[in-house]
Amino acid sequence: MAWEFERDGHMVKAHVEGQWTFNSSEPILRAALAGFGLAYLPEDMVAPHVESGELKRVMKNWTPVFPGYHLYYASRRQSSPAFVLLVEALRSKDAAKR
Repeated sequence: MAWEFERDGHMVKAHVEGQWTFNSSEPILRAALAGFGLAYLPEDMVAPHVESGELKRVMKNWTPVFPGYHLYYASRRQSSPAFVLLVEALRSKDAAKR
């Protein structure tokens, strides 16, 4: 998966290679905190670590702003209990930011 960077309407996609491959954000964060290299993660996930000095932001001028979470589902009547919990959690997280 390419890392996407944007500045002044100019988009750059960087195809990165390395010794580590992860399929979720939490192990990426743990690896970065352990000093294993760069991490491409959501702002809200790393903010406490940047504020404490554990992590350092690089390429700040090239970081795209993520407008939020978007979900698509065909029918509200057929939502699983797990999906309903996810939607409620995201809504409460969004409400807490306001």
